[in-house]
Amino acid sequence: MTAVLFDFSGTLFRVESTESWLRAVLTETGHTLPEPELKAAARALEAAGALPGGANPLELPADLAEVWAVRDESAELHRAAYTGLSRRVPLPDPGLHDALYERHKTPAAWSPYPDALEVLRALHERGIGVGVVSNIGWDLRPVFREHGLDRYVDAYVLSYEHGVQKPDPRLFSVACAALDADPRQVVMVGDSKEADGGAAALGCRVHFVDHLPVTDRPDALLPVLDLMG
Repeated sequence: MTAVLFDFSGTLFRVESTESWLRAVLTETGHTLPEPELKAAARALEAAGALPGGANPLELPADLAEVWAVRDESAELHRAAYTGLSRRVPLPDPGLHDALYERHKTPAAWSPYPDALEVLRALHERGIGVGVVSNIGWDLRPVFREHGLDRYVDAYVLSYEHGVQKPDPRLFSVACAALDADPRQVVMVGDSKEADGGAAALGCRVHFVDHLPVTDRPDALLPVLDLMG
């Protein structure tokens, strides 16, 4: 194996909880909610699927189905999908929905899994190419830089920059080309069998991890090192 491709959310990083997300934005904007109302709003936002990288909507509104299906193909579609879901939940100020969307793009909203640094550094030291292939609507590079992982990533292939989203094999093909790697010598590591499994169409080996809170998944990435032989 000459290269490894990693998904971002739920694989190398995990977004904060919905309650933490809402609490941070209320604090940043000077709004206050009684604790029971804050917790109720957080539960409603979670059920709505409003936090990118968090839970999917329990019930997708019919008027958002079309944009939801292609949300990762552009920055505009991504914002429209998630703020559309957020606005299903009443908040003290309508501007909070855009503030929530902006918050999720900040490095502070994301935590790397405990073994992410060790695995990326080990691959880098072995001369194994490392790419990040993400279905996303914004530039995640600052998240990697802020958390000290950017130096170990050789290529970022982000769906919104290419107008193509996983599982379309074209996105994985771009990543393999960027690393000058034969897909048959590449491992794709992700948390979604549907999305990340698309790499198998090119001949990539696919390895799955569970999308769990950071505290509940300390070492799921370590087996990737063994796959390198």
